Amino acid sequence: MKYTKQSMLRVLLISTFMLIGSGGVMATEEAKYQVNYQQENFQVRQYEAHIVAETIVDSEFEDAGSEAFQRLFKYISGNNTAKQSIDMTAPVSQEADGQKIDMTSPVGQQSVNGRWAVSFMMPASSSYETLPKPNDSEVVLKQVPERYIASIEYSGFWSETSYKENKNKLQAWISKNGYQVIGEPIWARYNDPFTLWFLRRNEILIPIENPSISQ
Repeated sequence: MKYTKQSMLRVLLISTFMLIGSGGVMATEEAKYQVNYQQENFQVRQYEAHIVAETIVDSEFEDAGSEAFQRLFKYISGNNTAKQSIDMTAPVSQEADGQKIDMTSPVGQQSVNGRWAVSFMMPASSSYETLPKPNDSEVVLKQVPERYIASIEYSGFWSETSYKENKNKLQAWISKNGYQVIGEPIWARYNDPFTLWFLRRNEILIPIENPSISQ
């Protein structure tokens, strides 16, 4: 993949911020869920309701995350309608005039009408009413209800090949166990780009019907 000066800046921003969640000074908050069933590296999880900041980009699979990150990063570090500034749990390398919002993980990416929706989960302590509204019209806040998710965890490169391979494994496992898919696959990443490929935590998450109803 060929990197421009702009794409390298995006990678640096991602690294500066996400390093905190992968062995840095502080760990970032993660999406809250309980595991209802596990078989090897497959799980059925019950996620709590939460809010995400989301933006949609028209890019190739492996470029979508870095292109979207800059918009989302600006929002959580101050490009919003709030008039006050609060400390973040993870340090950032730039200042902004608006309210700062804690970084969480994972960074999610899923297909929407041929494009990619990339999202940051907002801290659990926040609510739709209290979160500052984005100044960028391409960033939106969305309420995600409580839901059931089938997941597969894997390490390795952030490649479309690995994504498709593990997505196919998860879809086969879902079918074998009789779960009913009700949403698009989500690609979840928990580490910075400089984490060694074999140490990375990656997941495919697929929304399913309540297992007690679908089985």
